[in-house]
Amino acid sequence: MNDASDARGARSGVSRRNFLGGGLVAAAVTPLLTGQADAAEATEGAAAASAGGAHQVTVRAAVNGNPVTVRVDPRATLLDTLRERLDLKGTKKGCDRGQCGACTVHVDGRRVLSCLTLAATAAGHEITTIEGLADGDRLHPMQQAFVDHDGLQCGFCTPGQIMSAVALVDDEGGARSDDEIRERMSGNICRCSAYPRIVDAIRDAQQVMR
Repeated sequence: MNDASDARGARSGVSRRNFLGGGLVAAAVTPLLTGQADAAEATEGAAAASAGGAHQVTVRAAVNGNPVTVRVDPRATLLDTLRERLDLKGTKKGCDRGQCGACTVHVDGRRVLSCLTLAATAAGHEITTIEGLADGDRLHPMQQAFVDHDGLQCGFCTPGQIMSAVALVDDEGGARSDDEIRERMSGNICRCSAYPRIVDAIRDAQQVMR
C-alpha cells in the first residue's frame, strides 16, 4: 500500500513523505512567526504609549483656592484628574455618565458634572470640590444642615448633593418652595432615598446662607 501511495504521489508531484515533512516544518515555524508578531505588537504598543505622553496638555487652574499645574491626557475627565492626580477623593464616581450627580463640583461657582467635563477645559478657572467648602474645622452651612437633619445614609451621594445645593443657593438664587428644591435637585440621585431630609436641610441652610 505504501508503494502504491508513493507511486500516486510521484505522478502528482507530491509524495506523502514530502507532504508530512512540510507540515512539520510549518508547525515549527508558526510559533516563531507568532512570537515575532507579539514582539512587533508590544513594540507598537510602547510607541503608542510614548506618543500619548508626548501629546499631554498642561492645565493650570485654582482648586479650592490653591494654584495647581498638572499634565494630563487631553481626553482625561475633570473627575479622574481630581481623584487620581490631585487625590481629592471627596468627589465621587457614580454612574460616570452624567446621570447621578455624585461627581458634581463647582467651576467658577457653577455646578458641573465633572465626569462629563474634560480637565483641559478647566484651565484658567476656579474649581471647588467638597473639600474646599469648610473653613478649617468650621463646616459650611449646607454641610452643617445635612448633619443636623441627617440628610445622608450611606453618604456616597452626599458630596454631590451638597455641591449642587450650595450652587442652587449661591449661584442660582435659592428655591422658593420644597417643590422647587426637589425639581432643581432632581439631577442628584440618592439610592438610599433620603430625599425628605435632604429637602429639609437645603430649606434651612439657604436661610442661613442668604
